[in-house]
Amino acid sequence: MDTVETVYGKMIVYSNKTWSFLNKPVFDGVMNPRINRIMTLEQETPFSKQSWNNDVCFTTKNNDLSLLKDTVWLCLTEDSNKGFKIPVPGVTTSRYGIRNGKNHNGIDLNLKTGDTVCAAWSGKVRYAKFNDGGFGNLVIIRHHNGLETFYAHLSKLLVFPDQDVIAGETIGLGGSTGHSTGPHLHFEVRFYDDPINPEEMIDFANKKLKFENLFVHKSLFKSGAKPSEYFDDKEDEKIEPKKVEEVKKEKIEVKKEKEKVEVKKEVKKEKEKEKEKKVEVRKDKVKYYMVKSGDTLSAIAARHKLTVSKLCQLNGIKSSATLRVGKSLRVN
Repeated sequence: MDTVETVYGKMIVYSNKTWSFLNKPVFDGVMNPRINRIMTLEQETPFSKQSWNNDVCFTTKNNDLSLLKDTVWLCLTEDSNKGFKIPVPGVTTSRYGIRNGKNHNGIDLNLKTGDTVCAAWSGKVRYAKFNDGGFGNLVIIRHHNGLETFYAHLSKLLVFPDQDVIAGETIGLGGSTGHSTGPHLHFEVRFYDDPINPEEMIDFANKKLKFENLFVHKSLFKSGAKPSEYFDDKEDEKIEPKKVEEVKKEKIEVKKEKEKVEVKKEVKKEKEKEKEKKVEVRKDKVKYYMVKSGDTLSAIAARHKLTVSKLCQLNGIKSSATLRVGKSLRVN
């Protein structure tokens, strides 16, 4: 047994190559007090607090965020996070959603065994060990923005529990451990243990965040929830064909509805134009008569085939009004 001094404190290294810290500080797991207060105190039905446990994947009990009443704002680019980095640059091989009849709670990114995997945001490593539930070698990081990220199927772990990491720092090497048919990174984003589609916030094709903020609401946590751009023209072959067809039909229907709305807008514009033209035509046809000496309302009305009442109405005058020579009266 040896004692090693590290930047994180004194660490005991045992003969079997396991280790532990001396005088390990007690951490309550709260990385963002504002979000913790909103979730555990201010909800109509408060959710259970996220504990800090290095031995289990999930640390809350019976939280169902599809029952979330309020929208919770998360800043994805706050200064303490030091920005965002894509975990691996590989292409997407399988997306979030229903796959083979089950929820696929993350997104799979292509890599080769031994490729470096880095932290998406800054935070603290909560879990770093082999997981026998299917994840294989797994790293879980809790972030200052209120999220937790999962990095699964790693061939090697390069961080340890309670270690602070910054965005872009290497946390492991890619592999195919656990329930995996080939080298890839299974990447999950979770909020209070419930998964969110990573594509709600990350543009994996361009390797950057889509937005600086994430507004968390209950619809993000429906079974198989996905953003509108989830399916592209090249559907994932691993997703149930029936589901693919359903989504394609939905996209077609949405497109048709959009086209109908556009047609209605164009029709409305044409009607407005026609209306404007008619108004212009009416303006052009308006006729006026200049009052001459000896004219009376009845004489002018008779001359233009109007009643005295109509003539007065057109000009906003009374039948008893005195006519002034040179005054223009509208006569149609």
